This record gives sequence, structure tokens and C-alpha cells, in this order.
Amino acid sequence: MRPDGAYPSQGRIENGVHVFPVRVYYEDTDAGGVVYYANYLKFAERARTELLRMIGYAHSDMIRRDGLSFAVRRCEADYLKPAIFDDTLEVHTGNIDMEAASLWMDQGIRRDGIELASLRIRLACLADGGRPVRLPEGLKSSLKQFSLATAGALSSGTGPKEKERV
Repeated sequence: MRPDGAYPSQGRIENGVHVFPVRVYYEDTDAGGVVYYANYLKFAERARTELLRMIGYAHSDMIRRDGLSFAVRRCEADYLKPAIFDDTLEVHTGNIDMEAASLWMDQGIRRDGIELASLRIRLACLADGGRPVRLPEGLKSSLKQFSLATAGALSSGTGPKEKERV
């Protein structure tokens, strides 16, 4: 058992938005000291994982207990400003719109309140073998606090907003 505070932060919830802290390490940067574009996707993945853990649906538990997992079906990204080595960032996740077997969410990566990257993510809920399945009712209920209606203030007005219905 770890002592109090020894676990990494799961973030916090503010006004229907999950806020997850991230520190930029040297390994996250390119030769110029700027965060490599693909690492913003890693930051966003960590935030989504901790959001699920915070609401009682740790991804590892879903896989082990229910045979369910999430896969990114679509990702739209706008890179607005660079992050650099040793920056302290926050990943803001909200505006979650749930469908039968998938969900959409907005994620913004910010430094000192300034949006650096804006992501629109579609996650598919999959059973063992990769077959799409309905989102569990308990998960849907837990995610409602992050819905479009309650988390409308997530975006700064920039970045991808249109979603494709497939």
C-alpha cells in the first residue's frame, strides 16, 4: 500500500470538465525543445484514462471485469501554440456526447489558461474480439456530468467542433 499522495493525480472536476495536470518532460520534446505533435495525443489519452478511473470505470477494470475496452475511432486535432520542455499543462476534457456504442469528447490542452491544442475524439466501445457494443448504462450515467449541456464552457471557441456521424 502506498502512503497518501503517492499515487499520480487523477485530476479534478471543475464545472463539468475534468482537468488533468501534465508536466512536459525532455522525452516529450523534439530537437528544438518543442513538444512533438503526437505527444499531445498521449497527454489526452492519459487524461481520458484518469477521468474513467475517477468516475469508477478504470479502463483496466472494464477490460478484466466486463471484457470491454475503448478504441479511438476518430481524432481531429488543431495545434495552436507550442508547449516546451518543463511546461506545466492541463488537459481539459468535457462536452461528452454519448451514442449507443460510442462517445464524442472535446479535449483542450492548456498552459496558464491558454489553449495550445484542441482535440475532438470519438471513442468506440468494443467487446473482446473488437466487436462494437453498447456503452454500459452505469458508465453513461457517470459521464452525464461531462455532457454537452453541463460542460459547454470547455472550448475557447477554437479548434474542431463539427462531428461526423458514421
